Amino acid sequence: MYEDKTLVCKECGNEFVFTAGEQEFYAERGFQNEPQRCKACRDARKAAARGPREFFTAVCAACGGEARVPFQPRDDRPVYCSDCFAKMKAAE
Repeated sequence: MYEDKTLVCKECGNEFVFTAGEQEFYAERGFQNEPQRCKACRDARKAAARGPREFFTAVCAACGGEARVPFQPRDDRPVYCSDCFAKMKAAE
């Protein structure tokens, strides 16, 4: 029913594909308009509106290394560096 469409980003002028799956998603949600920006420009626009993220430094509970996290660490919860966190997720 839907076919991939090539659109031009109004922000950067590059072409991007509005896939059949994305079109179906838009239709299910009742969106009337096609996207006007490519994914990279949409993401940059969202990040600019949100402002810079604040990161906090903590000690990794698994390896003792430095962990930079986007939330305020609490003493009652362990914090893991990205490597240890990924290992734990892979083991689940």
